[in-house]
Amino acid sequence: MSLKDAAIAVRENAYAPYSKFKVGAAVLAASGKVYVGCNVENAAYPEGTCAEAGAIAAMIAAGDTELVEAYVVAGAEQPVPPCGGCRQKLAEFAKADVEITMATLTGREQVMRVDALLPGAFDSAFLKD
Repeated sequence: MSLKDAAIAVRENAYAPYSKFKVGAAVLAASGKVYVGCNVENAAYPEGTCAEAGAIAAMIAAGDTELVEAYVVAGAEQPVPPCGGCRQKLAEFAKADVEITMATLTGREQVMRVDALLPGAFDSAFLKD
């Protein structure tokens, strides 16, 4: 199954009773395995989880630590970019040149590299003595 198909399929599992805005994400790990995630809302709005974060968490839980591609799909007229927190998560586990595809259900796509999504990213280099 392609990343696109995996993201579209998992989007149907999104728990979005408040916003009605379902998002699905699929990430390809360096190992070749695909991990998926969908957004999960909560009545306490800030406590929800984004689709990208869910897919990355599934990847880490399975023992993979690097993603080499990602596909994110939402029911919007234009491709929806990841939120700031998810941009940081993508930058944590992907090299700067990794491509992230943002898509709509009607087939519109926009591809951006991680370094374009989060220029000047805070990373582990800042934490060294």
